[in-house]
Amino acid sequence: MFSSLIDAARNSPFKAPVARCEESSDNKQLVPTRNIQAAAANPGEACEFGSLHYFALCGVGGILSCGTTHTFVVPLDLVKCRLQVNSAKYKNLFNGFRVTVAEEGARGLAKGWAPTAFGYSAQGLFKFGLYEVFKVYYAEILGEENAYLWRTGLYLAASASAEFFADIALAPFEAAKVKIQTSENFASTLRAAMPRMYADEGISAFYKGLVPLWMRQIPYTMMKFACFEKTVEVLYKYVVPKPRADCSKGEQLIVTFAAGYIAGVFCAIVSHPADVVVSKLNQAKGSSAIDVAKKLGFGGMWQGLGPRIVMIGTLTALQWFIYDGVKVALQIPRPPPMEMPASLKAKLGVE
Repeated sequence: MFSSLIDAARNSPFKAPVARCEESSDNKQLVPTRNIQAAAANPGEACEFGSLHYFALCGVGGILSCGTTHTFVVPLDLVKCRLQVNSAKYKNLFNGFRVTVAEEGARGLAKGWAPTAFGYSAQGLFKFGLYEVFKVYYAEILGEENAYLWRTGLYLAASASAEFFADIALAPFEAAKVKIQTSENFASTLRAAMPRMYADEGISAFYKGLVPLWMRQIPYTMMKFACFEKTVEVLYKYVVPKPRADCSKGEQLIVTFAAGYIAGVFCAIVSHPADVVVSKLNQAKGSSAIDVAKKLGFGGMWQGLGPRIVMIGTLTALQWFIYDGVKVALQIPRPPPMEMPASLKAKLGVE
């Protein structure tokens, strides 16, 4: 399995092409062709693109990008969750902060930091690591030309596949986080919350929110990756005044941050109704996702959208910035946006 994946990576259209010359049929003329150089890491890179080492380092980048950013915005996430489950008490974002601090002190804003840190680190490992795996694998199935023509669909499929597994890792910690943040007189730490949840509801306490979590996270991640990839492509094509290869690493990271924030705004809107259902579901013992959705109604599923746009927009931008920054720091290969293959240019008569 792993050997076939590495073979796919060696011919992946996502790898930067290198020029090679072949003799033409008359053996008199050298003809430039597109060839993938994959025998070893390129100079200045820590690993070969598509190797197991490459995928592992991408997973490390995912851990750092998701774990740190989600933990950083725990206070905002806590107030957002409380707005969703108790709008009568927590009127708006600023009121939510004021009431929380008045009742629990400033330390109350950090409630749920541990399940957030552990859960989203695990999620980031699978989200980013497997995204790179599935992107290479699906591109190989499609072939070089179709991978370029259908690249948006490829990004959507790869990110959805990665998030499916990432949410299985996240679900128990997300359930504990919401319980800690929204249930009064409940455990205030991860060590105390998980045994109590298991005693009350068994293993289902940790995975009853998995389906709505998929409903929230898979559309979110599909938008996050596909929108980001396309936005980067557009920014370099129409906004950045010089080719990506001529940009410094700092300039490239600025483009990454801008594209990440744009993607984050769309992510927040697409995934918000399911996010509200997840928050309510983990608070309401014995309820199903459908029961919660019916009780909330259409309007109720949009509570807390403003804070979530701010939170998710910032989170997504920082995650991409950190992920790309880790790639720079660890010297992981960073191929440019996919370009039209030479064979397709010849067919379409494109220069």
